[in-house]
Amino acid sequence: MKEKLVLGIDAGGTHTDAALLALPEAAAGLPQARLLASAKVSTRHEDLPGTVRTVLAALTAALAEAGLDGPALLGRVERATLGTTLAVNALVQGRADKVGLALSAGPGLDPVHFTLGEHVCIVPGGLDHRGVEVAPLFTGTLAETAARWPGEGVAAVACVGKFSPRNPAQEQKMGEVAGGASGLPVTLGHSLSGRLNFPRRVATAYYNAAVARLTGEFLDAVEAALACAGVRAPVRLLKADGGAATLAFSRREPVQSILSGPAASVMGVMALWPEAAEGCSLLLDMGGTTTDLALFYEGSPVVDRDGMLLMGRRTLVRALAAISIGVGGDSQLRPERTQDGALAVHVGPVREGPAMAFGGERPTLLDALNVLAPAGGMCGDGAASRAGMEALAASLGTVLAPGGATQLARLAVENACDQVARAAYALVEGVNARPIYTLAALKAVREARPTRACLVGGPAASVRPYLEQALALPVAIPPHAEVANAIGAGLAVPTAVLEAYADSGRGVYSVPALDLHERLGRHATLESVADRTRELLEERLAAEGVTDAAVEVVEADLFAILDDGGRGSRDMRVACQVRPGISARLSAGA
Repeated sequence: MKEKLVLGIDAGGTHTDAALLALPEAAAGLPQARLLASAKVSTRHEDLPGTVRTVLAALTAALAEAGLDGPALLGRVERATLGTTLAVNALVQGRADKVGLALSAGPGLDPVHFTLGEHVCIVPGGLDHRGVEVAPLFTGTLAETAARWPGEGVAAVACVGKFSPRNPAQEQKMGEVAGGASGLPVTLGHSLSGRLNFPRRVATAYYNAAVARLTGEFLDAVEAALACAGVRAPVRLLKADGGAATLAFSRREPVQSILSGPAASVMGVMALWPEAAEGCSLLLDMGGTTTDLALFYEGSPVVDRDGMLLMGRRTLVRALAAISIGVGGDSQLRPERTQDGALAVHVGPVREGPAMAFGGERPTLLDALNVLAPAGGMCGDGAASRAGMEALAASLGTVLAPGGATQLARLAVENACDQVARAAYALVEGVNARPIYTLAALKAVREARPTRACLVGGPAASVRPYLEQALALPVAIPPHAEVANAIGAGLAVPTAVLEAYADSGRGVYSVPALDLHERLGRHATLESVADRTRELLEERLAAEGVTDAAVEVVEADLFAILDDGGRGSRDMRVACQVRPGISARLSAGA
């Protein structure tokens, strides 16, 4: 049977992984993929092209060891998909770009309540809920403020008007003025979502601007590295809901892919772990920097219906329900005294390099796990781990009795697992607070309580028994767990999005992306507009050779409005996309 090759690459804060997979071109149901080779290298943040070239070279070497022609196979790749935590890590660590935020709200609640960052300009002016101007825009102050932003370290601008989805004119004017005065790239809030939620649109536009440069540089680096390796296939980036979007879309809306790393691990577990199809399961992905947690219900990941949560703020980005905490194999250990004078060890969220077992200078969680591991069960240089833990124990003086390294290690592992358990509890309670919605469907269940967990990531084998105890759940480690994210990225289904707008007052149906404008019938409904938009997306996909994609409506909003003459009309907005998922499962014998 003829096969097609796909490539998955996951760039994490600690490691970059790659997986080359073979899929049968024609198969009934969900086909079985074969893993031809995988590779893992340390991420060099100062040299991302070099990191990707290195992981591809390692992949080529692995293929050669199996008697396969690596360069020839890479040249046959038909699709390359990326996942990364670089953007979210930059936000968490305060390394994202500074953003100048321009807000206009008109009458009502003061927009100052929804600001983000230190560089904010409130612009007088505004629209009403129909999109009618109720106060003219005054941009003089904005021009003066934006001109100062580059000198204050601001690298990007976000402009948001309260009712801009109804009428973007004032928001567009703010963008022209701010961009012209500062010379900086501008994100406009209405271009990211047509939903009427001002606080969430502010956060969405702000974070889009904050990570746009970082995401663009990452995509440029990977594209260049893939080209050097002979990969000529289309490249996509995972979105936060697990769909793989084109690079043009990802550059325009980088906020959609801030949580692509957790999405990659979810897609990987779908491909690697058949048990996810039964009941409710907890996913744990422990890397070097963070642990990501997500939930599965009957084989499908649970979706966060409230929108992606970033730094405590809700956005308008559709995302999987996931939590990320700063606990990983390379997380630093911080001994501290409790109120009653006892010793405690806090793990993370700081990561200052690799574990001492892999050449680092300070003990980490992985070093603590090595001290507790049985003979032969250590990762890297176990002697270096023990030496580092003994030195840390000695620095605490008489606080620890003889055998202090083991006591210290036990306290560290208990703290790490306790943090993971508390995050899991918060995730489950948050999901059960509302009706449960998965990528597959709305689930008619009262609540979802995991009865098992799946653990992937580098330290999986070492930490598994301790997590089982902390979670009081059986914890499984699927095959190829150390590169699950790269496998998930490679097997993620390419997605496409199409947005349409209908104005019953003017009798117009329009799809900006297709430059299409049609007459809207007098009796048009939200359902008929959604059906037409779904049909157009299916036609667009068919023209690209995709005939079996599952298209779903992800947004459908109707606004009843009155014009100044008291006549009623309806504004409708619909967004359709290909339902995220995987194109194959990994064969048990791969």
